[in-house]
Amino acid sequence: MTDENRRSLTLRDVSEASGVSEMTVSRVLRNRGDVSTATRERVLKAAKELGYVPNKIAGALASQRVNLVAVIIPSLSNMVFPEVMSGISAVLEDTGLQPVVGVTNYLPESEEKVLYEMLSWRPSGVIIAGLERSDASRAMLEASGIPVVEIMDVDGKPIDSMVGISHRRAGREMAKAILKAGFQNIGFLGTKMPLDHRARKRFEGFTEALAKSGVEIMDQEFYSGGSALAKGREMTETILKRSEELDFLYYSNDMIGAGGLLYLLEQGVKIPEQVGLAGFNKVELLEGLPRRLATMDACRREIGEKAAEIIAKRVAGEDPERIIELTPKISFGDTLKRR
Repeated sequence: MTDENRRSLTLRDVSEASGVSEMTVSRVLRNRGDVSTATRERVLKAAKELGYVPNKIAGALASQRVNLVAVIIPSLSNMVFPEVMSGISAVLEDTGLQPVVGVTNYLPESEEKVLYEMLSWRPSGVIIAGLERSDASRAMLEASGIPVVEIMDVDGKPIDSMVGISHRRAGREMAKAILKAGFQNIGFLGTKMPLDHRARKRFEGFTEALAKSGVEIMDQEFYSGGSALAKGREMTETILKRSEELDFLYYSNDMIGAGGLLYLLEQGVKIPEQVGLAGFNKVELLEGLPRRLATMDACRREIGEKAAEIIAKRVAGEDPERIIELTPKISFGDTLKRR
């Protein structure tokens, strides 16, 4: 989709869609004046379906844009996203563009609210995690008329541009490595995945590769909540008491994997001779563990850098590559290869 086709919506667009005057539309969206309930609902419905967001700087700047880049991520507590932010900040530092962060907590309705507020200030671009959007969020982004880069994932169709890794491929590659090392009785431990789409895709790729070799997941343990060492210990104890024959545990992220590793070491389990382990994300903080956890680099900083480069080049009038897939690499550590 060209930038010309992605022009910003105006009050006139909402006026025509709702069948009322631009003045009435303005009153409704600013929550001013005496407007009937039926008219108000008709205007709000039309605005939402179009993806229209009020312009809070209208008339203030000739360009109708501010030098802000909206960066919308699901979490600040997850150690993944600070590295993405560092990549974005490093690239934008000398461009005159300033990143501003919004957090959604993986909730579609929260993403809609954050997008609405941020787009109302008419940023120069949007960098947003993931590819799965609600209809309202998608409509707002499509109607924004500014560069949009969806990050962390390339397993899907972007609204405008995307930078990330294939999580299905990441899952497949880890499954192949585990099978090649000789493990067969495999358990999975991770978050419940309706809202964590990238973890779901890794799991799909993982089970698909196992199935091609005639292997099925023997047991699974799920949890809700943030990634934590304590949770990893608890989940590992639970799944091994339930399925003692497991010889490999694949965790959806490194933090719970590290908790599992510490639990097994305390129990005197030989790693990886008796039980192998692997996580995901290659969190550098965990390199001081008694054993180096097998994991996969998710290219976090590079994703942030590439996304920011796309925004900066588009703002400068250039037309950079808009689909960038990076290649994650397995770090075998001490917990994947049998000795």
